[in-house]
Amino acid sequence: MPYTPIVATLGYVLSPDRKRVLMVHRNARPDDHQLGKYNGLGGKIERDEDVVACMRREIREEAGIECESMQLRGTISWPGFGRNGEDWLGFVFVIDAFSGTPLERNPEGTLEWVEVERILELPLWDGDRQFLPLVFDADPRAFHGVMPYRDGRMQSWHWSRL
Repeated sequence: MPYTPIVATLGYVLSPDRKRVLMVHRNARPDDHQLGKYNGLGGKIERDEDVVACMRREIREEAGIECESMQLRGTISWPGFGRNGEDWLGFVFVIDAFSGTPLERNPEGTLEWVEVERILELPLWDGDRQFLPLVFDADPRAFHGVMPYRDGRMQSWHWSRL
């Protein structure tokens, strides 16, 4: 059976001193299957976009800022992650320079600056706890992982770097 995931971007905007990261606290919509969790910013790639254009658009839409510099930190395949078991494939970026002032909130929830070293203390998807250390580590190589989900729960996690 062919793998036909929803393709998306996920971005982590760093503060100019690189000590904090902009996260969305998903607290705006009671029907949100991510209600209460903290996430990076991002979303689905549109038909006419490449992943960089998508990341720039999503950051503009969700945070009101313009990406000036970003690095691809990795890719993650999330089979079964969607609300109805859809497969997702994500391109994970760190945005290390931006212009503008971030919004205070968006339709998903409140935008908050969180200390990078405290990110794992937040209410997160269990899977985020696995890959976030790779997003913020000092290794310049991108990681590439697979994280299957079933019934809203991570089943396993494996990854590699080139």
